[in-house]
Amino acid sequence: MIRSIPRIAQGIPVSLAIAGIAFFFGAFIGLGIALIKIKRIPALLQIAGVYTSFMRGTPLLAQIFLCYYGIPLVLRYLNAIYAWELDISSIPAIVFMYFCFSLNVGAYLSESIRAALLSVPRGQIEAASSLGMTDFQAFLRIILPQAALVALPNMGNTFIALLKDTSLAFAASVPEIIGQAKITAARSSNFLEAYLVAALLYWIICIALERILTLLERRLRRHEKKAL
Repeated sequence: MIRSIPRIAQGIPVSLAIAGIAFFFGAFIGLGIALIKIKRIPALLQIAGVYTSFMRGTPLLAQIFLCYYGIPLVLRYLNAIYAWELDISSIPAIVFMYFCFSLNVGAYLSESIRAALLSVPRGQIEAASSLGMTDFQAFLRIILPQAALVALPNMGNTFIALLKDTSLAFAASVPEIIGQAKITAARSSNFLEAYLVAALLYWIICIALERILTLLERRLRRHEKKAL
């Protein structure tokens, strides 16, 4: 087990990269979907509903395969139609994982963000409008800071769940933690030891993330009390 730790730990940056990049773009996707649902934009409301229903109602592994095998087919089709010269074979598999995980986590974040935005009292929005703020200024200065504090616990839990879900990226030959454990186990035939090390690494990372999120939440709450 000790000898296998350095090799399996090589997958930690890959797992963190997938989780971090996917969460970043997923947050913007979730915000956009949440605003569409709150504003009830007719042309986009049904599309947003189908998107969230599909991403939350289908297995993540199926979504990974759809992106890993489907996106290259779409790009080849576009190459043929528009005479593009895109070298699809040069695109790393991890890029498809960024795309897939961003879409997946965006669907889950949309509901957390929507609930957080709706939690801001309507009176504060009206007060901001009476002070001459535009809708964008009120959203940026009044709604978003308060909604962020409400959404932080759920978004933190979503990020931790996303990090653990990156273990499925090995199905697309991405060498994250589980992928490295699989390679190590295949070489040494010590399957129990390799996967136990992988599980412990995930556990340690998740404990560290929980501590960071707790400290961040306390700091934001102290800042809110000072502002009041």
